[in-house]
Amino acid sequence: MPKMKTNSSAKKRFKLTGTGKIARKNAYKSHILTKMSTKRKRALGHTSLVSKADMGNVKRMLCIGK
Repeated sequence: MPKMKTNSSAKKRFKLTGTGKIARKNAYKSHILTKMSTKRKRALGHTSLVSKADMGNVKRMLCIGK
């Protein structure tokens, strides 16, 4: 049986935390930031966790679990 391949785009975008959750970066932080408030831009700089609904798809792309 061949090895499972990790999705290359997913491994660049997601990171596994110490407790087994998956961290992600927030969207809307790449361009056209002049109209956005400083507070909003600062908040988008932090990482978030992947939602429960998307967890299965992301784990499959990263080849985590079964």
